[in-house]
Amino acid sequence: MTELIVALDIADAQAASNLAHRLAPVGALLKVGYEGLYGYPVEIRATFRELGARVFVDAKLCDIPRTVEAAMRALIEPGVEIIDVHAFGGATMMRAAVAAAARRTEELGMTVPPKVFAVTVLTSLASEDLDDIGLHGQAADHVVRLALLARTAGCAGVVCSALEVPRIKTACGPDFQTICPGIRPAGSAHGDQKRVVTPHDAVELGADFVVVGRPIVQAPDPAAAARAIVEELRAVTEPR
Repeated sequence: MTELIVALDIADAQAASNLAHRLAPVGALLKVGYEGLYGYPVEIRATFRELGARVFVDAKLCDIPRTVEAAMRALIEPGVEIIDVHAFGGATMMRAAVAAAARRTEELGMTVPPKVFAVTVLTSLASEDLDDIGLHGQAADHVVRLALLARTAGCAGVVCSALEVPRIKTACGPDFQTICPGIRPAGSAHGDQKRVVTPHDAVELGADFVVVGRPIVQAPDPAAAARAIVEELRAVTEPR
């Protein structure tokens, strides 16, 4: 079944903690990104430990291999199920991240290492944006190329638009997983996202995880909004 990841992209530590507590009963993974990692890392990690939360650390690591290894070691702890790197860091960097995750997991006595996913092309970018930075052609072509590189480097999957999932599954195999941001329930504003689909369509396209932030975080009842998306994902996945 396609799983929900809720993006806790919130500037205030207490607000993020309160929201995590409200969302905990839903059972979704909780994503911490730059705001939490740089703004209140001690507080958010304490909250996750208290809740026994399933965590996606959205660090988007991209640096020389040694630096990425060090960052992976610092980020891994019980409850962290996914950490991402940037595929643009190259195959050697991605291999270093995967190896560091395995070593650190063993040192901590954890059973299963976090899955390392590689960010391909941000869902806030369209093909014309890529032209501006010298990447000519369609976004999907670059995504598939980077997915193949990430698979070769030992990553569990990639972060991509759901629109690109069918091509990735064809190129990399059905077990190569996809995390898909840019998910908006029908009628929701797209904000700064450009390659966008609904939760229903993401399941139909084969996404393994969908990331939803503002439509849940800014809802009057975030837990109810998250449950509605989980139910939508389940309804599409389960046979009638």
